[in-house]
Amino acid sequence: IGVTVFSSATNTPAKAGPMIAASCHVLLLQVAALAAASCRVVYISGEETYHQVKLRSRRLDITGNNVYIFSESNLDNILEQLDSLKPGLAVVDSIQSVSLPGTGTIPGSLSQVRECTLRLVEWAKSSLVPVFITGHVTKDGTLAGPRLLEHMVDTVLYFEGESSGAYRILRAVKNRFGSTSEVGIFEMKNNGLIEVKNPSSVFLSERQQESIGSSVTTTLQGSRPLLVEIQALTSSNPFGQVRRIASGVDFNRLLLIAAVLSRRLGLKLVNQDIITNVVGGIKVTEPAADLSIALAVASSLRDVPVDPEMVVIGEIGLSGEIRAVPHLDKRIDEAARLGFKRAVVPRTGSRHTGADIEIKPVRTVREAVQCGLSERPGPER
Repeated sequence: IGVTVFSSATNTPAKAGPMIAASCHVLLLQVAALAAASCRVVYISGEETYHQVKLRSRRLDITGNNVYIFSESNLDNILEQLDSLKPGLAVVDSIQSVSLPGTGTIPGSLSQVRECTLRLVEWAKSSLVPVFITGHVTKDGTLAGPRLLEHMVDTVLYFEGESSGAYRILRAVKNRFGSTSEVGIFEMKNNGLIEVKNPSSVFLSERQQESIGSSVTTTLQGSRPLLVEIQALTSSNPFGQVRRIASGVDFNRLLLIAAVLSRRLGLKLVNQDIITNVVGGIKVTEPAADLSIALAVASSLRDVPVDPEMVVIGEIGLSGEIRAVPHLDKRIDEAARLGFKRAVVPRTGSRHTGADIEIKPVRTVREAVQCGLSERPGPER
């Protein structure tokens, strides 16, 4: 009944936060317009005036039929209007702008945020009306307010993206009514957020063939297999203090992979800066991307491209072994659907009899590097 949407930003929240917050306003306004086709919707705007909401609605081509805009920050007045209008859906934007008179604290303070959320949740449960509440995040990407808020509501959603990119990701971190593994991927256009039907082809659309330091893997975003390009750049550092920069991948996994490549394959990374990036602003946190990161790093160091028609899937252990990953068949089928001809996968669990794609099972990182890196020299620089 109570749903909290937190606007967040990947990698650079301090810079990208305002852009993602604006996208969150757009998303909720579109949701309100869709819900208005079957019920009355009340949109509480504590941050923006009627005129500002109207301008955004015109840009999104939203007529506003059956959507009631109430620009107010006093919670008592808000609850009075909700009781009077009896909507089928309510949106509060944002909880930091709403205040409860008589508490002696300013709007946005911890006590105000906690008490206002509690009153809204109580109203939602008593009236059986779903409520969307938007909230801000801090510069390090955590909830701006007491963590108690996440326990008070039924669902917590994060809206993520890059200020310089057009793609936004909506993911659940708590859901009392269903799974938290599902995600929604949207593209921001002039007329609002549009669902990306085939995100794999979008994220690989600008990939260059025979590109050095580039590898493709299949990650699971919820139950959806998604092909992403992982890039790596190694650069000699003569000053002794090398750097490891991980954008879109887990920093600790990058350190583990670099250590395995140095110890088990003898790659000289001790004096090399290593920079990794996931194209499109996607976050890849599962270990199934380990092998793709390793091949991208090895490709950059050796100046040899990874086979452009190959997808790489597998988790790396500390002894250099390649471990099995879940839902391997689903990942391979997605790669075959997008035209990939070969797949480097863990030898364990590599029985695949589905799509027309050559399976190359490997036991160790050394085998994977030998299999994935082309023997011919890379393109001229």
